[in-house]
Amino acid sequence: MSEQTYTIAELAREFEITPRAIRHYEDQGLISPSRAGVQRVYDKRDRTRLKLTLRGKRLGLSLAEIRELIDMYDTAPESSQLSRFLEVLKCRRAMLDQQREDIAAVLTEIDGLERQCRGLLGANAAKSKHD
Repeated sequence: MSEQTYTIAELAREFEITPRAIRHYEDQGLISPSRAGVQRVYDKRDRTRLKLTLRGKRLGLSLAEIRELIDMYDTAPESSQLSRFLEVLKCRRAMLDQQREDIAAVLTEIDGLERQCRGLLGANAAKSKHD
């Protein structure tokens, strides 16, 4: 019984991405389909690696980080992979926490500027009524 395989179109449809994105991940060494003539043939391993790549992208990881983590699956003990993943997640969380703080500061500044502008508009409107 042969292993199930997938075409690029099937994977693109399943994961709702373009074939071009899949080819890009292939160029980056994240997946490595075999070939049947000129057609790419993806196996279960490629499908899993693509799924993990897309999950990593959703988390905001770089392709280099994703490749490192996925490649560890093939070569390193599971505990090493999980430890490294925890490190990557910790860094990503710290970056997102900092972004959240930065966004809160900018929103506070925008609130102040909006109040200032409304105040100036109100003062100008009142001044125009007296002129």
